[in-house]
Amino acid sequence: MLPQEIIRKKRDGGTLSEAEIAEFIRGVTSGAVSESQVSAFTMAVFFRGMTMDERVALTRAMTHSGTVLTWEGIGPVLDKHSTGGVGDKVSLMLAPMVAACGGYVPMISGRGLGHTGGTLDKLQAIPGYRAQPDLATLRRVVGEVGCAIIGQTSDLAPADQRIYAVRDVTATVESIPLICASILSKKLAAGLQGLVMDVKLGSGAFMQDLSSAKELAETIVRIAQGAGLSTTALLTDMDEVLGRTAGNAMEVAEAVDYLTGRAREPRLHAITVALAGEMLATGKLAASPEEGRAKAQAALDSGAAAAKFSEMVAALGGPKDFLEHSGKYLVSAPVTVACKAARGGVVARMKTRDIGIVVVDLGGGRRNTVDKIDLSVGLSDFLPVGTKVAAGDTLALVGAADEAAAARACAALADCIEIADTAPPPRPLVHARVA
Repeated sequence: MLPQEIIRKKRDGGTLSEAEIAEFIRGVTSGAVSESQVSAFTMAVFFRGMTMDERVALTRAMTHSGTVLTWEGIGPVLDKHSTGGVGDKVSLMLAPMVAACGGYVPMISGRGLGHTGGTLDKLQAIPGYRAQPDLATLRRVVGEVGCAIIGQTSDLAPADQRIYAVRDVTATVESIPLICASILSKKLAAGLQGLVMDVKLGSGAFMQDLSSAKELAETIVRIAQGAGLSTTALLTDMDEVLGRTAGNAMEVAEAVDYLTGRAREPRLHAITVALAGEMLATGKLAASPEEGRAKAQAALDSGAAAAKFSEMVAALGGPKDFLEHSGKYLVSAPVTVACKAARGGVVARMKTRDIGIVVVDLGGGRRNTVDKIDLSVGLSDFLPVGTKVAAGDTLALVGAADEAAAARACAALADCIEIADTAPPPRPLVHARVA
């Protein structure tokens, strides 16, 4: 069947067969399906949705569009995936923490998507780091170090690479069927034995309400477990920036501070340790998530997690002394401007998605698939929600390429952070668990 006929059927609300989905994905992989047809297909799915059978078929077709890894002689092979947020640098710390506790983590990460930052983009801030190595290198590093955080290679779920890039620039990111297929095709192709999903919820997440986030988590868990992959999900808070930074090199610097113990923002720490505990329990390296959290904390306190991060960076081509001298290697924005509070009160709310857009506008994200990211720019030193401030206090710092860009970002950021007379009620960091 012609690609346009498959698109037409979905556009008109029809249910695609497994054969039709497989044929379309083969065309995506081979290049027989054009970018405009991929865009039309994703928009049709966005508006018309997919049945569970269609979602499973799409995930399966994308998984088998390239190599499917198998792991022999090591285990458990575990991973975590986040649905994306602003300031979410958890993967950078989590993979070495789990590796330090005996897990093996081939973490396949993505580029920034929409207003959210991507782990792959963050890693590009480390000079020499090979974020997209060949599969032989991936196998070697995971076997020797215990973890490798890399971008999706051309071998693993290549159909997803094309679809992912199109979704980023065509406003089709928030489709649950497309999110599930994108996440799980990469994870199933990586040959995992256990997966923990971090489904973000709040103003900076793709799923901004509890019911949508639960639907996404339950769908992912159902599809993954149906494919034989042990999976659980935590619904975690993304109603404010996670940590103190949003921007590629800045977030790597914060991750280094976290691993070395120089600074650990409380919300970031609580969510990272919760996910680590869940991963260790999923891999049977801990009897329960609670025991897993304790083991993850011990790996931080002993320096074992930091050592694993350092080994991983060096094994993938980065500086051997990156952990000790990250400030020497990470680029800094040429201009830094303080965004100040216009009045006294309490930081009551963040328009977190809009904060992510500020980072994109600074050059820290993409407007189209070919944009080059400025790794140095971003936002830092955020005051958390609930903090008391006086007029003139610094709410956050803007790192920009020039004075004009800094001024625009500072003006936009002022509209993203609400100051009120009273503090808002506390929100849970983990809203729910799905298994």
